[in-house]
Amino acid sequence: MLRTKALSILIAASVVAPVLAQPVSPSAMPTLLIAAPSAIAVPPPPDAAATARELDALRRQALEQVPDLALRLRQWEAGGPAYRWNAVAVSDQVDRFVRSNQAARTLALVHAAIHDATVIVQAARARHQRPSPASLDPSLALPGARAVPFSYPSEAAATGEAASIILAALIPDRADAYKAMARHSVALRQQAGLEFASDAEAGRSIGAAIAAVALERARADGFDARWTGSVPTGPGFWHGANPAFPMAGTWRPWVLPANDALRPPPPPAFDSAATRAAIAELKAWPRSPKANHDAIYWDVFGGNRIFQFWNAELSRLVLEYDLAADPVRTAAAFTAVNIALHDGGVACWDAKYAYWYLRPSQLDPEVRTLFPNAPHPSYPSAHSCFSSAAGLVLARLFPAEEARFATLIEQAGVARLVAGLHYRFDIEAANTIGRGVAELVIGKLGPALR
Repeated sequence: MLRTKALSILIAASVVAPVLAQPVSPSAMPTLLIAAPSAIAVPPPPDAAATARELDALRRQALEQVPDLALRLRQWEAGGPAYRWNAVAVSDQVDRFVRSNQAARTLALVHAAIHDATVIVQAARARHQRPSPASLDPSLALPGARAVPFSYPSEAAATGEAASIILAALIPDRADAYKAMARHSVALRQQAGLEFASDAEAGRSIGAAIAAVALERARADGFDARWTGSVPTGPGFWHGANPAFPMAGTWRPWVLPANDALRPPPPPAFDSAATRAAIAELKAWPRSPKANHDAIYWDVFGGNRIFQFWNAELSRLVLEYDLAADPVRTAAAFTAVNIALHDGGVACWDAKYAYWYLRPSQLDPEVRTLFPNAPHPSYPSAHSCFSSAAGLVLARLFPAEEARFATLIEQAGVARLVAGLHYRFDIEAANTIGRGVAELVIGKLGPALR
């Protein structure tokens, strides 16, 4: 099996203990797009007289509440805004068959913006401490709604504005739908007496400012750069037409100090004893109906849907651990996983196109593959780069789940051996990359992941 002593050590070293035991004030939280929460000014909330007028308006509005308001609100409250916008963004990437590298870029941008907006909101709430409507008038409290003591500025408005603007810029044909979702989530909270209209106005201002910074970053992250190189020729090189994402290793990373910072050493020479042994292992690998089924599963969900797989794992845990009550931690968790996927892909593709190593079946036609080779070089394995980066982040955030994530990382690698698509050393190098990315992500976002 793939879970060698080295992989066991790799996993154990990354999940020893929770990130931090002590909470950190929102104003000291790390940010991704701005220098600090104070970089975007949040003015004081309206005065007492204006607040009284808004309370009167909410009392009148409460008389017209729809009977199922609590149920409608729950869709946005369960898991919190980061959870809900993640579901929207992931679904739209899947519907459009967006490939993992590109989807990871989109999700990292969206969640970095949601994270920074959430941190700004929580810092402003701690500073201004404007009581929520239901705190001032308990008659406005909606049974079943998650009450908050302070409502200025609106977290739903800030995160919704940021997410909807970024998604609209990246998926223009859905712009109106994203805008409508953002406005709907805020309207529900006002109808439920949880926030004032002025809370939402301040929140939208924060979200718009963060989205502008995120889109400025996107315009300069190298995603649109065109490849002008050529596929190298000669013994030991991958061969094929139209290599996938040849520039992905040059995209601007989020936590990598340099794109080649985690580049592994060169793979064994194509005619070496180590490579012959790796080929022999694949040719002798026992296949069974279950092994083939697992390989098919991971070919789909470990490849072009890997972002869906790991975000679904996190979404489940957000609900099971009821993290909606801790919005900064929830936002940071989604950001950590998606930045791990993004930078794991960057580091992986940097190595792939540094070495251009040929696939096992290209070296030895007797290697039978279950599926066609992916259109990019073999070393290191993308499946394991993505899965080890995201899985080790989650193992660190949820130590009780360590065994499950260790198993999933192992399965992602074994599936590629069963399929005859990768050498064992492809997977081992990828797991080392994933561990390095996970450590960098945790190092950056640790205070928010207390």
